[in-house]
Amino acid sequence: METATVKTEKTVFGGNTIAKIGTKTVFIPFSMPDETLSINIVQHKNDYDNAEIIKIIEPSKERKNPECKYYGICGGCNMMHINSDYQKELRKQMLADTFTANKIDLPDIQVIYGPDFNYRSRFQFTDGGLCQKNSNNVITVDECLCAEPLINEYLASTPAEKRPAGRTHFFASEKATEKSVKITDENTKKGESVKNNRQYSKNSKKYKFKENKYFAGTVLSPQDTMTVVLNGRNVSFDVRGFFQSNLFVFEKVLDILTQALPHGENVLDMYAGCGAISCFLGQNFNNVTLVEHNRDALVFAEQNMTGIAHTSYGLSGANWVKTCAQGCTPFDAAVVDPPRSGMEKEVLDYFCSSKIPFIAYLSCNPSTQSRDCAKLIKAGYKIQSCYLLDFYPNTSHIESLVFLTL
Repeated sequence: METATVKTEKTVFGGNTIAKIGTKTVFIPFSMPDETLSINIVQHKNDYDNAEIIKIIEPSKERKNPECKYYGICGGCNMMHINSDYQKELRKQMLADTFTANKIDLPDIQVIYGPDFNYRSRFQFTDGGLCQKNSNNVITVDECLCAEPLINEYLASTPAEKRPAGRTHFFASEKATEKSVKITDENTKKGESVKNNRQYSKNSKKYKFKENKYFAGTVLSPQDTMTVVLNGRNVSFDVRGFFQSNLFVFEKVLDILTQALPHGENVLDMYAGCGAISCFLGQNFNNVTLVEHNRDALVFAEQNMTGIAHTSYGLSGANWVKTCAQGCTPFDAAVVDPPRSGMEKEVLDYFCSSKIPFIAYLSCNPSTQSRDCAKLIKAGYKIQSCYLLDFYPNTSHIESLVFLTL
């Protein structure tokens, strides 16, 4: 065992804190800045080492005891040992650093946040439990402090052997119109049921368990549908597709978008999904254009956009740019919410040349967002404001929103 005593420096993207041994950087999980640690080097790389903490010699004043009994074992949270306010400061610094890497200085980063615990409505379980950190081992949990109460009530009342096998997705929220836990198995084949529903009916009558079929691209049924109330508006989606998992923060993001976006004739929602953002854009614009490659999601978007003037395109962003963009009426603003890979090249080139005066760019990966913003800035845009969207407290996961103007 190769040990050393180090003084930690800064927390970097991904949540590890770095220290130096000579000129070599060491990455240390579950640490934080300004701590003196005894560490064990667990992996050597050419440019850096990975380590684990043996003993905390001098802890940071911001260190606290984690509330979760599974912390450090479960592969989820990695910042619960840090006081909440300081966590936010560290995530702000990580966000700023990703933009600095692309030679972009951000304006003052504002933080949009919600509750530290019981915030998450969407979960992925494996054999009814959570995966161990850096392992395929499954931890059977009877509670997750991140989960909304309905999910925790299910975990507390359902023994491991009664939970569905394989990889499953759960969704439940106090903001849903139907107070149920909906469960879907991503491994089921088209047209097959996850499991016999009778085994779930043996649990508390307090719960209704919905079993779903795999996302098949066919007629969507009420069995697969969840409706949540966001800022007074019903928004429906398929529980087998993507939907935001922290609805408390998402409502605040919707408020910021509608307050910051100008009022005008036409707005573009690129990567629109089920229209969860689009259906609020009608407050500011006379027509909303949705672009989304997943046509199942667009079925829900049509429902969510009822009463709002809109045009929908069931195309990838790249194909929309190639075949439809030139025929659209000029846009007064755009909202972009791409996957982790960022904007497709064709979409980014389109925005750089389109001269749309106002762009709201949401991202679940600041690295690709900063890369795209660098090109937009080169095309004449400037970042007007920036937000850390703190969807996942107690973790190092960062989502962000920047407003760009010409």
